[in-house]
Amino acid sequence: MARFTSLEICAGAGGQALGLEKAGFDPVMLIDDDPHACATLHANRPEWDVRKLDLLEFVGHDHPQVLDVDLLAGGLPRLPYSSAAKPRHVDDRHDLLRAAIWLALEVRPRAIMLENVPALAKAPAFAETRGFVEEELKNGGYEHAWRVLDAQEYGVPQRREHGVLVAMRPDDFVRFTWPEPAGAAATVGDVLWRSMGSRGWGGAEEWRLVANEVAPTIVGGSKDRGGADLGPTRSKNIWARLGVNGGGIADDVPGPDFVMRTEDDPRDRKGLPKLTVAQVAVLQGFPPEWTFAGGKTARYRQVGHAFPPPLAAALGDRIAAALAGAH
Repeated sequence: MARFTSLEICAGAGGQALGLEKAGFDPVMLIDDDPHACATLHANRPEWDVRKLDLLEFVGHDHPQVLDVDLLAGGLPRLPYSSAAKPRHVDDRHDLLRAAIWLALEVRPRAIMLENVPALAKAPAFAETRGFVEEELKNGGYEHAWRVLDAQEYGVPQRREHGVLVAMRPDDFVRFTWPEPAGAAATVGDVLWRSMGSRGWGGAEEWRLVANEVAPTIVGGSKDRGGADLGPTRSKNIWARLGVNGGGIADDVPGPDFVMRTEDDPRDRKGLPKLTVAQVAVLQGFPPEWTFAGGKTARYRQVGHAFPPPLAAALGDRIAAALAGAH
């Protein structure tokens, strides 16, 4: 398989880079401003060149190895695009999407792949933002397309939509096709019941039958919030229906003395098992050997903010095929 080079911005815990690696992309550099995320990348891929840097201060020409890479990729922070109904104004100088587009025009990669919330790709509230992207890329000689992709259609056991921008030079872009859905994903119970029973909990097989859907969208939360949990009330109610207490993250799976208590009221989460960070990582599509640095809350937020590796691999395969000249 042909190998390509990439520059990863806002790399986080490496979900996107891990998927792209599987698709044939070797990063010449990965940058992120979070020390825990950088430590995670160092721990799992010590050969990668990981830099703790602010994207807004990154200058491509100061790092010649990133110039003319095959792909510039990044999962940009959700703010200010997290709510289509209430778009937040960000000064142009502090807008990471604009910074990413301007960096791409400086680096001149053959392809660009940026990921964010679905609203950025389709909501009328962000038409002006998409217009900026279109004008800048067109002036730089790139063609582009937006698409909303749901991770559950690409082997991730979670309902998780992503707004994705792909851009390439015209000769390559004419060969690009979006990845086709891979079929139904496994349920939470099918994926996690063995780990739920790994400390001797006898109710794991019964729990598997309750957790018989794919997971709702996993929310990483903001650094300004408190500890780790599985999202807002609506999400926690869905988790309760699946036999999971979404009010927090466990240090370990249930032991042999744990007794699951279920109630008719789906809002009553007491007596339900909580997920561990490692289990949430599995629901995001990370391989079990991928480790995360930091305390429990820091590790959970890295997982919750990640781009699922299987979806990144599916996109990377199509980008690599276009760059290789394959149809």
